Amino acid sequence: MIEGTQRSLINIGAEVDIVEKHHQRSGELKRGHVAQILTSSSHHPHGIKVRLETGEVGRVKAITEE
Repeated sequence: MIEGTQRSLINIGAEVDIVEKHHQRSGELKRGHVAQILTSSSHHPHGIKVRLETGEVGRVKAITEE
């Protein structure tokens, strides 16, 4: 697994694990495919914010290696 703090490593359609805002304390992850990258900066220490194809929005904690 690759950390999701670098925008250049995340592509549309990539399978990722995200943590949604309301699950930050518990650290509960959701897995899905990236529909849109919402963070404009090249790096974010807590993870790049994305929207999944299912509509959930969260910060990427890991990029699954396919």
